[in-house]
Amino acid sequence: MNSNQLYPQIGKVIASTGSRQFPRMLHDLIKAHLSIDATQIRQLPGQPFESSLLDETVFTSDEQPEGDFNDPSRLHRICRKGNARMEIQVIRADSTYGFSAFERNHLDAISPLLLPMLEKHIDALQPGPERHTRENLEQRFVDRLAQSGLKLSERERQVCLGLLAGHTAPEQAERLALKVNTVESYLRRAAIKLGISGRHSLMRWMYAEG
Repeated sequence: MNSNQLYPQIGKVIASTGSRQFPRMLHDLIKAHLSIDATQIRQLPGQPFESSLLDETVFTSDEQPEGDFNDPSRLHRICRKGNARMEIQVIRADSTYGFSAFERNHLDAISPLLLPMLEKHIDALQPGPERHTRENLEQRFVDRLAQSGLKLSERERQVCLGLLAGHTAPEQAERLALKVNTVESYLRRAAIKLGISGRHSLMRWMYAEG
């Protein structure tokens, strides 16, 4: 999958955080990298008898995978934060075709991007006054800038936020009434200030700890 398709899709997943569309968006993103028939996302209880806040499975088609959790047609990755544990599991309907070592390594490579998005989604579902349901991309971006002690110009912030939301440079140029080269120039300046090397690393920076 080329970057022109990848980054808008990542932006859509981030924008759907806390909504009912998130599981489907995440499944479609993973499916762009791996041949799978279902994705299960869930929060694992941190304590005995504690209920799980999230346990949802998205299927590619009406054919629902079956089989044991540990069979070769299933892969799972777990993220821990304090007592909380979050899991992404990808499944193939036909257990005859297990995941190859290359595919396992590829899931490992994209997990640092997927798991923080799942963490933010679960945060947005949390009940009580401390939930982050209303947190949007702009607020998260502003918070990360404050945590990092960095400052961007208004235009640099606009193009970074547009990129995080899944807009391409031409789309942003049209939206901001700028030339494409000008948008790309603002992105390069922002990248230097943030100490990142490209679009993928902007996503990682966005969801890194302060």
